[in-house]
Amino acid sequence: MENTMIIVSIIFVAIYALIISEKVHRTIAALVGAVIMILAAFITQEDAVKAIDWNTIGLLVGMMTIVEITKRTGVFEYLAIKGAKAANGWPMPIMVIMAVITAVTSALLDNVTTVLLIVPVTFSITRTLKVNPFPFLMAEIFASNIGGTATLIGDPPNIMIGSAAKLSFMDFVVNLTPVVLPVLAVTCLIFYWLYRRDVVVATEDRLKIMEFDELNEIKDHVLLKKSLAVLALTVLGFILHGALNIEPATIALAGAAVLMLVSGLKPDDVLSQLEWPVIFFFVGLFILVGTLEHVGVIKLIAVESLKLTGGDLILTTLLILWLSAILSAFVDNIPFVATMIPLIIDMGQLSGMDIMPLWWALSLGACLGGNGTIIGASANVVVAGMSEQRGHPITFIQYIKVGFGIMLVSIVISTIFMYFRYLV
Repeated sequence: MENTMIIVSIIFVAIYALIISEKVHRTIAALVGAVIMILAAFITQEDAVKAIDWNTIGLLVGMMTIVEITKRTGVFEYLAIKGAKAANGWPMPIMVIMAVITAVTSALLDNVTTVLLIVPVTFSITRTLKVNPFPFLMAEIFASNIGGTATLIGDPPNIMIGSAAKLSFMDFVVNLTPVVLPVLAVTCLIFYWLYRRDVVVATEDRLKIMEFDELNEIKDHVLLKKSLAVLALTVLGFILHGALNIEPATIALAGAAVLMLVSGLKPDDVLSQLEWPVIFFFVGLFILVGTLEHVGVIKLIAVESLKLTGGDLILTTLLILWLSAILSAFVDNIPFVATMIPLIIDMGQLSGMDIMPLWWALSLGACLGGNGTIIGASANVVVAGMSEQRGHPITFIQYIKVGFGIMLVSIVISTIFMYFRYLV
């Protein structure tokens, strides 16, 4: 049995290294690893299928479908331009308003889709103002990951945690929004303070922003009404899913089905645009982690971790918060969270401690820690790629000089919150 655990661990680490290196696409790496585990008989095909969290998969597919249809209306571009005009074209207030719009949208949809929609408008605004887009992009990256932390559907790690721990949409809102709001406020203040003297704009360029017409961005008014109505009902469903005893995946898929029905769009046009590589990455990842759990590796790590903390709730919670934050800054937080979930469950079973604070520590650490480096979260990588395409490359060093310190500030705030909310 020990040999099996060692071999499985080596395979897992090797696949993880491939994912981090980005030499092989993470979806291919995860699926290859999953197939190796099954072919080598470390886990049966039946157990591998059981290891897949279908609630997470369904929730992702449902929300991706809703977002794909909604973004065709132009509503996100409308909001961005409306925000820029509300700031009267002044660059630093625009940066803060765009960050807030990004955070709120990320909480209700998902952070990757949000930045895909907001960044092009940001470049249009900064080009008109003739200012460096870097501060604006950094603020939006941070806001997307901070806003995504606040809800069940905002960030993939939260979807996974919510499904595994049977946490509702309102559980996340009630427990994490009180810390997300000050983290967002402090982050915006830091960016404002850092760049307030660097971003200078001529009056004539500022006035050009006021000439933008946000109404031109709305491409389909009828579809907009339908999309917002379905999105509102879906969010209401998330809020009530505990009382209704309906899984979030069912609500998301129901919303997606209704919106596809009323939109009049062809299924092929919508479904072909979904992030299928992300979905299959999750499938492979769940099988990999399921194999670790199946052969006893996760339980062994849980036992050793409890020895390290002595089973003390405060030490265990803070260890998970800071370990999650530091590691998620340098590795993709999705596979990290997938590995930690069964570990926390085993910790609870072995020690009998209340593991609820551990779930919130994992969410805060993984989601906020992703802001630490340019590779820490999917939204960061997406923004960096879009920026490079437009002639403004963001290097790893350039990012970490600003991002890592601000990320640590958010974790310090989270530590204070966790201690006084759950651990005193």
